[in-house]
Amino acid sequence: MNVEHWIGGERVPSAGRFEDRSPIDGSVLAHVARGGPEEAALAVRAATGAFPAWARTSREERARLLHAVADAIERRAGELAMLETTDNGALLRSHLRSVMPRVAHNFRFFADWLLELDHAAFDTRGHANHVSWDPAGVAVLITPWNAPLMLATWKIAPALAAGNTVVLKPAEWSPLTASLLGDITAEAGLPDGVFNVVQGHGTEVGPPLSGHPGVRRISFTGSVATARAIAAAAAPNLTPLSLELGGKSPLLVFADADLDLAADLAAEQYDNAGQVCLAAVRLLVEESVSAAFLERFLARAATLRQGDPRDAETDIGPQIHPRQFGKIDGFVRRAVAAGATPVLGGGPNPDLGGLYYQPTLLTGVKPGSEILTEEVFGPVLTLQTFAHEEEAVTMANSTDYGLAATVVTGSPSRARRVSGRLVAGTVWVNCFFVRDLRAPFGGARRSGVGREGGNWSFDFYCDVKNTVSAPWEK
Repeated sequence: MNVEHWIGGERVPSAGRFEDRSPIDGSVLAHVARGGPEEAALAVRAATGAFPAWARTSREERARLLHAVADAIERRAGELAMLETTDNGALLRSHLRSVMPRVAHNFRFFADWLLELDHAAFDTRGHANHVSWDPAGVAVLITPWNAPLMLATWKIAPALAAGNTVVLKPAEWSPLTASLLGDITAEAGLPDGVFNVVQGHGTEVGPPLSGHPGVRRISFTGSVATARAIAAAAAPNLTPLSLELGGKSPLLVFADADLDLAADLAAEQYDNAGQVCLAAVRLLVEESVSAAFLERFLARAATLRQGDPRDAETDIGPQIHPRQFGKIDGFVRRAVAAGATPVLGGGPNPDLGGLYYQPTLLTGVKPGSEILTEEVFGPVLTLQTFAHEEEAVTMANSTDYGLAATVVTGSPSRARRVSGRLVAGTVWVNCFFVRDLRAPFGGARRSGVGREGGNWSFDFYCDVKNTVSAPWEK
């Protein structure tokens, strides 16, 4: 496959390259074009040139082309799934069963939502108010490595539906499906320059994209530190930002909960080798049932199989990169040195080697410690106990993050009460990771700025206008 940039409907090379390795076995997959300020400027120029015609394109035609992109993705779903698994180490079975169908659905959903986008007219002293969503311009989308294509298309689809043109900067640790998406959009008939991909290291191509005066929107998913750098670059131009950042989400288990369900939900937090921003990594369990919960959880975790993510029997694959692997191990080592006890895992998998880190559960962690407050982004959970509901809520809210929370209880009234007090963009009750594109998505505190999904996406990617008309003379 071609790993040059995709700019203005054609492949554009760079003098520099960066190496992309598979986390499965460390093999070199590609030497990818390494962009910088020149390629960033070229991509914004191509997107700017394509914007007027795309913005004037009817809603119906934009929707038709987005459905054509979804059709093309479905035709190549197997290829995309294997490519993404090889590139980022996530489970092939998940890519085939849910992730790639969701990628296509992202385009279909926002294409259909575009056609229904409307606001009821309202009257002000005989004057008619009409709300409209006008295309904003060039949107720069900077996406993460943990679910590369799904999270990229979650941004690309509404940005294109809104009538914007797009410059995508994918993560350098998982760049391949973004590159292939350029070919797919061309196959579907998307006009040249409407969708562009600039590859490269974030520190080299990110600032010139984020700080470009021709950019009208920036959407980013990733770390708090990178978000601060993007915000600083965007500030002189007052470019609107949508930021979905880290999480340190709690899973609260009350004494009246179905403990088998609670154990299953807790074990589910190891999905994608723990590399999920929404993961409920802090298990908060009512004291009276903590022993029974732990017994069930350890039994459930013992059934998880770690290994090659291309194997249909594998439940947990490798970490994405040696740097991330070392970061996770450092967190665990420091926590153990500070007095935490690993009751499950606690280090690299000695049988598999490489980038395979054992699913880990730590108990005996000290309140306020690093392992409870900083995002690890790996298969590492902690378990704490609480005596009563008030303490549970206080513990759940005791981080600077507020992305998500999970509550397991048999009491509807408690579920409503606790959910209302949790600082989180999403709260799941007796379930996890149930996502609907009609719902707002985003975080509180250090977990982000803004919301996307349904109308919230169009509110961000558009300039929302109200036109007020005086009564016409008869």
